[in-house]
Amino acid sequence: MIPAPKNSRSATVYDQIKRDIFDFRLLPGDRFTETEVALQVGVSRTPVREALYRLEQEGYIQVSSRNGWSVKPFDFEYFENLYDVRVILELAAVRKLCDAPAKPDLGTLKDVWLVAAEKRLADPQRTASLDEEFHQGIVGAAGNPEMARMHREITERIRIIRRLDFTQPERIANTYDEHAQILRAIIKRRADQASLLLRAHIEASKSVVRGITLHRLHTARPRPHPPQNSGKASTV
Repeated sequence: MIPAPKNSRSATVYDQIKRDIFDFRLLPGDRFTETEVALQVGVSRTPVREALYRLEQEGYIQVSSRNGWSVKPFDFEYFENLYDVRVILELAAVRKLCDAPAKPDLGTLKDVWLVAAEKRLADPQRTASLDEEFHQGIVGAAGNPEMARMHREITERIRIIRRLDFTQPERIANTYDEHAQILRAIIKRRADQASLLLRAHIEASKSVVRGITLHRLHTARPRPHPPQNSGKASTV
């Protein structure tokens, strides 16, 4: 993992820009300069530059000698490769849980996902966070710290694209249904069934990712949104 900026102002700028990207206030292709960011955040250009270089290393933005910085276009092949690795890790975790001598402790996950329909959440951002916690919870319960670490890193990388999966109400409902089925299969130690359900669940999410277009990204941008100056990002 790339170390976080030591400068607190740089860390603040880093966190803000990353949130703007993840929450679609900044979209692929949106441009901005170090000066614009410094003025909007109220810091000098040095911490801004440190934050931007880290975001560039992590693959979220890119620099142009003529046009400042811009949010990188989505590399869908890269995201699909990460999804494939994620499947391998989660299937291995499910197998370990089902084969373990002791019954897996999935109480927290059951409290969230094995609930009546009227208790289900509808907020996309909250559901996206809970979805991450579900999958991380399964891998964490398997008891392999290195597997859990690798899974957390992949989760961080695909978060930006994964959140679009929850902009559609039917996907939220499907997630509740599918998570409940996976949990029940794991609890009953039915490894093959749980693996099939988990793979289908992740493949469905991956299929949504494949269907994402720039138009859908603009649709996902939060409203209301202040008007942008031509060629400039309006929020950082």
